[in-house]
Amino acid sequence: MEDNYSIFRKFQSLEQASELKALLNENGIETILDDNAPSVDVTFTGNTLQNEIEVRIKQTDFQKAESILEKEVENLIETIDKDYYLFKFTDEELYDILLKSDEWNAFDYTLAQKILIQRGKPIDKELLNSLKNERLKQLAEPEGNQKPWIIAGYFFAVLGGFLGLIIGYFLWTSKKTLPDGQKIHTYAENDRRHGKYIFYISLVIAPTTILFRVVSQILN
Repeated sequence: MEDNYSIFRKFQSLEQASELKALLNENGIETILDDNAPSVDVTFTGNTLQNEIEVRIKQTDFQKAESILEKEVENLIETIDKDYYLFKFTDEELYDILLKSDEWNAFDYTLAQKILIQRGKPIDKELLNSLKNERLKQLAEPEGNQKPWIIAGYFFAVLGGFLGLIIGYFLWTSKKTLPDGQKIHTYAENDRRHGKYIFYISLVIAPTTILFRVVSQILN
């Protein structure tokens, strides 16, 4: 069942995640809390794992959940202190928040819209949807060239090490979750093809290497 759920938000504390879970549940959205167990979203590109609580929901509920958060934030914005740091942002910086909404919380995203409107800048649903679509295109791009990992994968595969299996498997199958809940392959098709080759080569050579070592020990 959990395979049908995608990461909606991440939090550093269980309390924050539980608050969002309760809010979504009250509005008829089923949620799952995940305590940051390594997943298929793990990549070789340098992102270190942190202690994060993931709130997962069905991809079909993403738009509804975003609307719920925006309405919840509307009430808080009315009482915001004018010293809040976003009021010092330039128009370009505020538009950047709207473009990269996945990197900001719902409060800052909604407040950025309010500030721009107050400054007489054009903000409408069409613009916001256009920015979200543009961001999805950016995030959907495959991760950069994985040549070093491919070389390392073949090296360990030929040596018969299980590290070749691990590298090959992740290059081949790793996926990332987009802000709209869609799951796509992390790496380019060519890199995934090499990952598949590495995995199967390791699958054949690793057991053979182990068998050879066992037989050698017996004979010696």
